[in-house]
Amino acid sequence: MPRIVTYNVHRCVGVDRRLDLDRVAAVIDECQPDVVCLQELDVGRARTGGVDQAHEIARRLEMSFHFHAAMKVEEELYGDAILTCRPERLVRAGALPTVRGVPGLEPRGALWVAIDFDGVEVNVINTHLGLVPREQRLQAASLVGREWLGHADCRNPVIVVGDFNATSLTRPYQRLASKLADAQRAPAVPRTVPTFPSAFPVLRIDHCFVSPEVRIIGVRAPFSPLARMASDHLPLVIDFELQPAASSLSASAA
Repeated sequence: MPRIVTYNVHRCVGVDRRLDLDRVAAVIDECQPDVVCLQELDVGRARTGGVDQAHEIARRLEMSFHFHAAMKVEEELYGDAILTCRPERLVRAGALPTVRGVPGLEPRGALWVAIDFDGVEVNVINTHLGLVPREQRLQAASLVGREWLGHADCRNPVIVVGDFNATSLTRPYQRLASKLADAQRAPAVPRTVPTFPSAFPVLRIDHCFVSPEVRIIGVRAPFSPLARMASDHLPLVIDFELQPAASSLSASAA
């Protein structure tokens, strides 16, 4: 059964304020995922020892990876990555819109990789939205627009995951949910799973949205002592199966 994990790793600095990349990799490894979508990775940044965190986590997990730098400060990078043990190809990496004139906003982006699941290519998009509601609305609109989900190459099946910094009551969430199904609303999921803050999770801001061909089998957030310490978010783990779209089934029956 395929498994995807979305995980904001907080630049591998845990709630104990200790930088520990091995700890983050161990949390991911315990999940045994096919695909890992990470947010808040440092690459070559002085504050985290100049390490390429995307490369090092992928190496430890024996996965290939693609990294997108949402923010660049000279040679220092900060952004998101998609890792997988399956055949893959990079489709797109790019910036999301922001709000001008608001101090302190970090640039945000998205990363799109097509991943082969035993002959079925799944379009996986990983993102990390901003903190300001107006900014989030612009970014959600961009994701459903012609550069991402509305692009001709973004054919189903599709999975969109990430840290959206938005609960299910917000307009950015609802914009995504109008295009794709929230994995945690699937019949196989008895209750929704909060992931933030990791020590005592009460907020559901890490999400997974899927097209109809992706049947959700289960959703969980590991709550081990290691997972609760490694980052300020828990990883969100999604098990799924791939099935024909309803329209394809109807055509076959006809």
